[in-house]
Amino acid sequence: MPPRTRSEMIVETRAKLMAAGRKAFAAVGYADASMDDFTSEAGLTRGALYHHFGDKRGLFEAVVTEIDCEMTERLKTRAAAAPTPWEGFLEEGIGYIEMALEPEIRRIMLRDGPAVLGDPASWPSANGCITTMRRSLEALIRSGTIREIDTEATARMLTGASCYLAQWIANADDPVGTSIRATAAYRQLVEGLLRDPTTRS
Repeated sequence: MPPRTRSEMIVETRAKLMAAGRKAFAAVGYADASMDDFTSEAGLTRGALYHHFGDKRGLFEAVVTEIDCEMTERLKTRAAAAPTPWEGFLEEGIGYIEMALEPEIRRIMLRDGPAVLGDPASWPSANGCITTMRRSLEALIRSGTIREIDTEATARMLTGASCYLAQWIANADDPVGTSIRATAAYRQLVEGLLRDPTTRS
């Protein structure tokens, strides 16, 4: 086997730190995750962490970005599997809310994420989510599925609604029961956009 190149070693080191950090952040949370613990888990030193991510917050931000990308892909797959564009649009929002039941997402993305990185509306991915939703709404208007609306304002409203409903679930004493209530309320809110009420699911 040929020796690994420097670029391959860098990729491997980052991947090890990301995996160890993700495991620790999910298990004990950001505040209690020890840099020594997850550098030891990766078989690396603090120096490697500082070099690649700056500090624990930098590693956490990278983990959040990684999980966010995975969530986006999962939601796209869920929407694509729906029988109609309208149902795909609805399923994408509900899918995001239901992800709050997953322990890793609940802890990292919905509890510690806002506490460490601030309001999710200010995260780099937020504008992309709003743009994607706005385009989906515009397509649904063109197809005659929903009424004429301000697509940017509505996209921001629905993105905020799904985000805060997910955070409600993540911090609830009864996450499953709260999820049922949250998804029902989101569905009712979004179905209010329909041009023909008889098409409601």
